[in-house]
Amino acid sequence: MIDPVRLEVYRHRFAAVAEEMGEALRRASFSPNIKERRDYSCAVFDARGDMVAQATHIPVHLGSMPLSVAAAIEEQGPDLGPGDMVLLNDPYRGGTHLPDLTLVAPVFDDAGALAWFVASRAHHADVGGMTPGSLPISREIYQEGLRIPPVRLVRGGAVERDLVRVLLANCRAPEEREGDLLAQVAANRLGGARLLELERGPGGAAEARLHARALLDYAERLMRAFLRAIPDGEYAFEDFLEDDGAGSGPLAVRVAVRIAGGEATVDFSGTAPQCRGCLNANEAIALSATAYAFRAVAGAGASGAEAQPPPNAGALRPIRLVVPEGSLVAPRFPAAVAGGNVETSQRLVDVLLGALAAACPDRVPAASAGSMSNLTVGGVDPGRGGRTFAYYETVGGGAGASPRGKGASGIQTHMTNTRNTPVEVLEHAYPFRVRQYRLRPGSGGAGAHPGGDGIVRELVALAPCEATLLTERRRLAPYGLAGGAPGAPGRNGLVRADGSEVELPAKATVRLEPGDAIRVETPGGGGFGGPTAP
Repeated sequence: MIDPVRLEVYRHRFAAVAEEMGEALRRASFSPNIKERRDYSCAVFDARGDMVAQATHIPVHLGSMPLSVAAAIEEQGPDLGPGDMVLLNDPYRGGTHLPDLTLVAPVFDDAGALAWFVASRAHHADVGGMTPGSLPISREIYQEGLRIPPVRLVRGGAVERDLVRVLLANCRAPEEREGDLLAQVAANRLGGARLLELERGPGGAAEARLHARALLDYAERLMRAFLRAIPDGEYAFEDFLEDDGAGSGPLAVRVAVRIAGGEATVDFSGTAPQCRGCLNANEAIALSATAYAFRAVAGAGASGAEAQPPPNAGALRPIRLVVPEGSLVAPRFPAAVAGGNVETSQRLVDVLLGALAAACPDRVPAASAGSMSNLTVGGVDPGRGGRTFAYYETVGGGAGASPRGKGASGIQTHMTNTRNTPVEVLEHAYPFRVRQYRLRPGSGGAGAHPGGDGIVRELVALAPCEATLLTERRRLAPYGLAGGAPGAPGRNGLVRADGSEVELPAKATVRLEPGDAIRVETPGGGGFGGPTAP
């Protein structure tokens, strides 16, 4: 018999391991993208590879990380020993998109038996490819950077320096990449040490592992209770990605959520075929969006008394995912995937929430910005001895209003949970000046509860560089709900040094000379409820 108080204690203990891993990674990292924006995630897994706990990091990372761990176990598992770690980023072998490097480490107990796994994932600001930042407007994955299958980065505690040399030879700003990667190694070592300390505590290894399994069962029970509270039936929704950067669009994203007897089938049949551009998203991303949407709605009841299922493998046991092969959510190799992780993931959440709004309208908000509004910039910095640099950021937007209140303004929403890069850090680390960084008044959708406003961010280049925009919701607005108005679409612009302005498409690569500026205006969130609604 599991004591519920003891179970809650272990829930927080496991989560604390992942949180401490994240803090170690952040403090040891080199790049502003990880140290300041906190574009990383950490999690704890049992010996079978089932996720036990995760830190409150980035949903698109964490929901997809179990497939990375599974790939590491499948390809390297039988040969793994103490002190080993497996590195991967290949979207066709457990990864998501190439900048996300995942490092998986087995944890062996004092008797030498495999007891746990820990994993860290960090978005590296560049891993090669056709444009700085490794989020190009690509046509095939070969253009997106260095692709790494599950390989041994650390063997018996020693880093494989030849593998590191290959990685650094294929990316811009190699000093940053090495520092960030070794920070992940340190984070994994700390996570393993903390789990062994937990096993050596008063309850021993048997108690820790018993409560890990019990946490999975607890999450399953909570998710089944939520699904049983929804009337059985099929709830469908569709939305669109505007274009893939290669001339195709709009691209339909469709889902049918079928609820029956405390279980759900999430079926993306009817979603557009894989595209020529970079918006293809693999099954790991579809799984991640599904996990996020169902957990968020399960804990969003009007009374606030409902327990949200813990973020572990048990919460997904009652949910079956259907992804049609050859579609946007299950592309065939070598389809380009750079934007699937950052943009298509957001639209997957939009359609999932749209479907669940019909099933439980008192729990679901209107659409949020629906784009991470990705900006990558790179070049040579004459002020730092001619070193190459690569910078990446996502720009927040407006949150959708909900049945309970207005949407928040100027925040990261849904599948991203990063911070911004502070102006002072950005201007210190790179040859840019921030000319504008403010809210975008009036961009939130009107309604009884208005949507949140987007952001205006404008960066002026102080050295020649190349910038790439990978954005969505520049034509198709975030939807409102229950009579609320849609949020305003975003806009992208190029402001030349002479003051002339050019509107840029949602996906573009441009050359910037000193004095030129790139401006990103992000979408607002949709409103909830008509003007006369109570």
